[in-house]
Amino acid sequence: MEDSLSRCACGIRRNPTAPVTPFGAPGTLVPGVSSSSPTTSAGPSRVLLAAPRGYCAGVDRAVEAVEHALDLHGAPIYVRKEIVHNKHVVDELEKRGAIFVDQETEVPEGERVVFSAHGVAPSVHANAKTRNLTTIDATCPLVTKVHVEAKKFAADGYTIVLIGHEGHEEVEGTTGEAPENIVLVQTEDEVETLEVEDPDRVAYITQTTLSVDETTSIINALKRKFPNITGPKTDDICYATTNRQQAVKALAKECDLVLVIGSTNSSNSVRLVEVAREHGVDSHLIDFHHEVDEAWLEGVETVGITSGASAPEDLVEDLVGFFRERGATDVSELNTVEEDVRFMLPSEIRKELSARSEGGTELPVVG
Repeated sequence: MEDSLSRCACGIRRNPTAPVTPFGAPGTLVPGVSSSSPTTSAGPSRVLLAAPRGYCAGVDRAVEAVEHALDLHGAPIYVRKEIVHNKHVVDELEKRGAIFVDQETEVPEGERVVFSAHGVAPSVHANAKTRNLTTIDATCPLVTKVHVEAKKFAADGYTIVLIGHEGHEEVEGTTGEAPENIVLVQTEDEVETLEVEDPDRVAYITQTTLSVDETTSIINALKRKFPNITGPKTDDICYATTNRQQAVKALAKECDLVLVIGSTNSSNSVRLVEVAREHGVDSHLIDFHHEVDEAWLEGVETVGITSGASAPEDLVEDLVGFFRERGATDVSELNTVEEDVRFMLPSEIRKELSARSEGGTELPVVG
């Protein structure tokens, strides 16, 4: 049977796709950490890992899209914005020849560009066409779902309340689908002061990476203010965001400290820290294991570890190794739900892979 932890071409460790407990047995070695490593200052004796954690299907798809583009066409491959919000992932892809730009207008005419998992506004597609760019759209299908809802509600004449965070790339892309119809709301207080043209023609949609509990409170406030409000047939908050927040809630009950691996611009990672704190446990966001502050560990017997939906698994392994060096002997996983969601690669990549296959060209292996 294949190892359920696979390493992609750029060296980014992917998440378990099978129900495994890779750190469960005392004495299990973490890759890259020697069993003879000297113990430094004392630390927690127990490490508890949230499951699920880390990469979601949309992130996996987006990262693979860039990897395949590099394998198929070579460097450079331009990427609009960070393909996903994780410093480690971006750095690794840059080493392979990906060039990250803030706007599509920075990409030289005629070149190839990948749109990030967070989605883009129609104007971005139009600009790319004007510049004769070959585009690969790595927008997460769950974000695309929100875009479709925005267009539908706008076509039906609704004022659309978008629950999200100002300045987030996903919010900017969604707003671009119907800028005349969409109004952004970030808090319950903003609901109270919200005025619309027709209170009976209001719809709501949400960013996919929000706090489940906070978003529910805002939606309830909207329903109280606009009794006839309508919304999506299914929740917009993605399955991975929901599952990781539920896992952190369970982790908080068992731990003295919860560390979340993720970047500061990762909305879903920041939410995990907030959820842990709301459930009574100290929590901090870190990109790498060397960012752990020794002061956080004072009096901590059990440390919980999770990672945002854009954080690769090798960063978790490094953090586990950090605690093993400090004497942790009990390392296990707390499983709350199994995930088996997978998304197909972007159509542009699938077509090129198919053409190479039919032409007898050896295909690159990614993942």
